[in-house]
This record gives sequence, C-alpha cells and structure tokens, in this order.
Amino acid sequence: MDSYVPEKIFFTRGIGRAESQLQSFEEALRDAGIAPYNLISVSSIFPPNAALISREEGSSLLKPGQILFTVLARNSSNELNRMLSAAIGYALPKDRNKWGYLSEHHSFGETEKVAGFFAEKLAAEMLASTMGEKDNLVWDEEKTEYVLKDKILTTRNICSTGVVLNQNEWTTVVAAAVLIMH
Repeated sequence: MDSYVPEKIFFTRGIGRAESQLQSFEEALRDAGIAPYNLISVSSIFPPNAALISREEGSSLLKPGQILFTVLARNSSNELNRMLSAAIGYALPKDRNKWGYLSEHHSFGETEKVAGFFAEKLAAEMLASTMGEKDNLVWDEEKTEYVLKDKILTTRNICSTGVVLNQNEWTTVVAAAVLIMH
C-alpha cells in the first residue's frame, strides 16, 4: 500500500537543558520543532523519490498531535562539562527510484563536525554495500561528500552537539529525519 511510503522528508535538530532527563528531552524536541507530535522511531531507509524539503516547509504540513515517523538520534548526560552529540547522516542514490539510507549516531566527546561526518559516512557505506560497491566509496574533497562512480547522488548530515554546563542539570541533544506521508 503506497500510502505508507513517505513522499517528503525534512531534517531538524535541537538541544535542551533541564533539571530532569525527561524535561531536557522535551526541551530538545521543542528546539527542534517536533515536540507537539507523537513520534514513532523507524529504521534507516530514505524512501525512493521522497522530496527533501526544508524544516519550515515540513512543519507547515503538520498538525499538533499527528503521528510522525522519524529516524531519531538522541543523547543525554548530566555529567558536568560532558560533550554529547546526536547526528543523522543520509546518502541518496543517483537513481531516485531506488531507496537511500539514513543513519543515526550518538556519541560523547565528538565535535559537531566529527559526529556529523561519521553519521554521513555510515549512511554512505550502507548505501554502497547494498550496491556491492563498499570498497569503491571515496570522499570527494571538492564536492565535500562521498561519491561512488555515478551511483551516489549526494551525502549530507545534520548534527546537534552540546556541553553540560551546570551541576545537577541534564542536557539532551537530538537530530531527526522526519518522514511525511502526504
């Protein structure tokens, strides 16, 4: 049934701080703009032919209380000065009639650039491995993305990184790919 194949997708990220872990997660979802929805975590497929849209456009299509399918990366800590990251990477095939990959990465002690790059690399490796081409995947410095001959269209990432700033306070970071069904 095609009605369950998302037609659009957008990426978002957020950071939250609060006295409890749950409240810091809620604050991170608010910062990401996805707090008023019922989130369902799904695995790592970027749907064939799904349009990549902006957070603003995606948000305008949603209603509070709506069930949203997401690939969600999340990390929390209350350890003072602890750096934490949550990243989503994606890799799209040149042939958009085929699916791409999304990856989640959660880490401690990695900068936004390092964590995001790792998530992007994971997605590119998963896509390349489905094509039997993992060994031929290379980083293109000029394009600043992974390439695989003429088979990968693009790779990117979105990452949220934070540091626990205060004693007795939780910090939560989230990054999400939101899949829209209409």
